[in-house]
Amino acid sequence: MKIKVLNLEGKSTKDIDLSDRIFSMKINKSVIQTVINYQIQKSKPRTAKTKQRNEIRGSTAKIYAQKGTGGARHSSRKAPIFVGGGIAHGPKGATYSVMKVNKKIKKMGLLQILSEKNKINSLYVVEDFKTEIKKTKKFYNFLRDNKLENTLLIADKDSKNKIFRSVRNIPNVKLIDQTGTNVYDLIKYKNVLFTTSSIKNLEQRLSK
Repeated sequence: MKIKVLNLEGKSTKDIDLSDRIFSMKINKSVIQTVINYQIQKSKPRTAKTKQRNEIRGSTAKIYAQKGTGGARHSSRKAPIFVGGGIAHGPKGATYSVMKVNKKIKKMGLLQILSEKNKINSLYVVEDFKTEIKKTKKFYNFLRDNKLENTLLIADKDSKNKIFRSVRNIPNVKLIDQTGTNVYDLIKYKNVLFTTSSIKNLEQRLSK
């Protein structure tokens, strides 16, 4: 397949050849959803922690007699029903299991979301940036003119260093290195914009 390559003026200068095996796959949304669930679950810190009754400091003495009071039977003040006692069924910190997804499924999810972006005409390629863009306005105008306000920008390392300053203050635009391309970011943003080097490097990496 061929896709047009834009420049900063928004004009198409040439076409770039891309593999149909990577960018024109049959979509299986369940695979994409599996990878997204994995990423979300893995990203959560899960640091919330409450004390169980065995972790509360205090006396373990029985608060009153077992029988003869007319009230319910209780042991110590550490019971969850008392103020200052332990918490029943509360979060226990980082004692949880993350779902396992093998490398093949992760790769398949990435291939399919790239194919989906291409299918709905939300996949774009721009020329590598040879010189540093210092003005945010210049890069914003390029995105606005090409209707790319909500965009994930995936750049090669050299281009990323040259546009980092001009991109960081633009809302709804995220800049990442091509090695960090992931399903969650691709589906979060409406459009995806590659540089010519980044899309070729990604294509080479995924074709292995």
